[in-house]
Parts: sequence; structure tokens; C-alpha cells
Amino acid sequence: MAVLCDRRPSSMSARHTHPHNFAERLPAEMSVKIFGELDAESLCSASRTCKLWHHIIEESEQLWRRQCLLVRAVCQREVDSDRRDGLSWRLTLVRNYARSCLKRDWLTGRYSHVRSADELSGRKMTPLDAETWGEILQAELDR
Repeated sequence: MAVLCDRRPSSMSARHTHPHNFAERLPAEMSVKIFGELDAESLCSASRTCKLWHHIIEESEQLWRRQCLLVRAVCQREVDSDRRDGLSWRLTLVRNYARSCLKRDWLTGRYSHVRSADELSGRKMTPLDAETWGEILQAELDR
């Protein structure tokens, strides 16, 4: 296995490493387990912390798969389609995360009593397909 980005050989003295960076001292598999406790937004934020964390997170299909399966609970059709098309777990998550948040909010009634477009100001919207709008309409009719 290739050496990970900024990982320093264990023979270097402690003064050359960052004493609070667990990923420099743990096997990558253990770091993946720790990062696995994060939600998608925190995982993306952690990947911007340093080169080593970025490399561990970006290269772990396990981390992205776990997050993507959470998104799949809301956007099953979209996630399954992307995976059938050969997209990685990471790219599938990136493509569907915002959509899943918006769809979940619509389906749970968060926007059921919006009186004007001004009430949606500042909210991130994303295109939804006709089938999704049908699900949302049905949820509204059932309320």
C-alpha cells in the first residue's frame, strides 16, 4: 500500500509530527473508523483539515458508501440509478445529498404552509424530477 500523503516514518522524533493528529499515529483503517462517526457535512469539513485527512477520507469507499446509504433512504431511485451508471459512492453522494435534504423537507411537510417565495429565501433548492414532485404532492394530499 502506498504511503499516505503526510504520514511521517515512525523513526522521526515527536517534535516533527503534530501531536494532536491521531491519523499520523494510527493505521488508516482505524482513522476510517473514527471518521465513520461523522455525518456527511462533518466528513467533508474534516477532509479540508489537512492533506492526510483529505487523502484518508477521499480514498475510503467505506465512508462514502455509509453516507450514501443514508441518502438512499430518501432518494433510492436516484442513488440506485447513479450506482448502475458506475458512479463511485462519493460522487453518488455529492450528486444526491442536497436533493435528499430538500426532498426530505418537502416530504415531512416543512414547506406545507409556505405563503410566499419570500419564506423560501435563503433556502437551498435543487431541481427535482417529475416522479419526486408526484411523491411530494401525494404526501401533501395525505396530510
